[in-house]
Amino acid sequence: MTTVNGWRRPGVRGALVAMAAAALAAAGGLALPSPASAASLVEVTNFGDNPGGMRMHVYAPDNRPANPPIVVAMHGCGGSGPGFYSGSEFASLADRYGYVVIYPSAMQEAGFGRCFDTWSAASKRRGGGSDPVSIASMVGYVQRTYGGDPNRVYATGSSSGGMMTQHMLAVYPDLFKAGASFMGVPFNCFANAADYPPGASQCTGGRMDRTPQQWGDAVRQAYPGYTGPRPPIQLWHGTADTLVPYQLLQESVDQWTNVHGLSLTPSTTDTPQANWNRRRWLANGSVLVEAIAVNGAGHSLPSSGMAMAAIQFFGITGGPTSPPPTTNTPRPPTTPPTTPPTSAPPTSNPPTSAPPTTPPPVGACRAGYTANTWNNGFTANVTVTNTSASAVNGWTVQWSWSGNQRVTNAWNATVTQSGADVTARNVSYNATIAPGASVTFGFQGTYSGTNQAPARFTLNGAACTS
Repeated sequence: MTTVNGWRRPGVRGALVAMAAAALAAAGGLALPSPASAASLVEVTNFGDNPGGMRMHVYAPDNRPANPPIVVAMHGCGGSGPGFYSGSEFASLADRYGYVVIYPSAMQEAGFGRCFDTWSAASKRRGGGSDPVSIASMVGYVQRTYGGDPNRVYATGSSSGGMMTQHMLAVYPDLFKAGASFMGVPFNCFANAADYPPGASQCTGGRMDRTPQQWGDAVRQAYPGYTGPRPPIQLWHGTADTLVPYQLLQESVDQWTNVHGLSLTPSTTDTPQANWNRRRWLANGSVLVEAIAVNGAGHSLPSSGMAMAAIQFFGITGGPTSPPPTTNTPRPPTTPPTTPPTSAPPTSNPPTSAPPTTPPPVGACRAGYTANTWNNGFTANVTVTNTSASAVNGWTVQWSWSGNQRVTNAWNATVTQSGADVTARNVSYNATIAPGASVTFGFQGTYSGTNQAPARFTLNGAACTS
């Protein structure tokens, strides 16, 4: 079946069009009077209150405990539950770890295909109607039919499904115990149905820049009076995603750190896998917010290994959800923060290879710099090419800002900053630059005023040409 992760742009400067929905199974009358047999995706036609008019498919592996965890896995616009079943790893992982997967199919037309309703007024309050109520009914059905554990219910999804993941954690914080959102947006990012299509949306057009307090208030207003625990959330986004722009990852971070009463400064930063830059916010030893920027990825998540990372975050693989924190475990403030921190950005682990003793000759390197800027934030990539005849074994790239830019996190390099001076050092897997070869690293930052590119880069102390 067709793998459908969300929106896609056709040709150069083409308008957004719907991706074709994956073909549904041809078998008819797929009612589910009893739990499904091994390795089969089964449609449930009468699961309860369904104001969204949605379709439900369920996958229940043979080998599961008496009270299995439940994972709701949601497709992108133009997709379907069966399409996400065949195009993601959640079902195969269910065979290994014994959880039941619900695959909802959205039926709301959003101008270019069927998407989960994250825009209507009804969808933005608990019990208000539309898709959230339908999804909650699906969870109730699995609890009744399969003995699903009410204390282990999780949400995940891609693109529109990633948006609905954040949506469900806001509207039903007592139902879901954690979520993993791929390429999503913060809850209440879309003002209404007219704002939903990404091509004309204020949300995905980068014009929905709210303060953390405003984002957090939107979540708290979805279920007034709720005082129970808020679900932890894992947030994924590709740095090259232009359809649901990468900058919205930070808006989601702003929202959920505020909801959990945390500072914007992460407790830890690391690179758990090549091209994955991870930030974590902890309280009392538990990860409450985790944000993973996938360097170079476009609108194409989740890819290999990411579903496994999501269910590990949920804690349903038999192991701990995360290693114990080693640095800077914050105490939750008594009131949510309203402004970004002014302290220096956290530093990452030091490079594993020794720095070189002899710099390359002047002019033996070339540096390129590209940036994507919005409001008071930006991401940038630096590509350094070794134009000499000898390999560079261990590298340090340095530059100075002409303004007040501050690097907040980085990928493919360890980046530190002192005043306007920035130093980027190799990590273990990219220490060598062969003759004629290049290395690229990137970072996210903040600024005010103007955001000019650095005028000069050096490699191991030698100036590079532009």
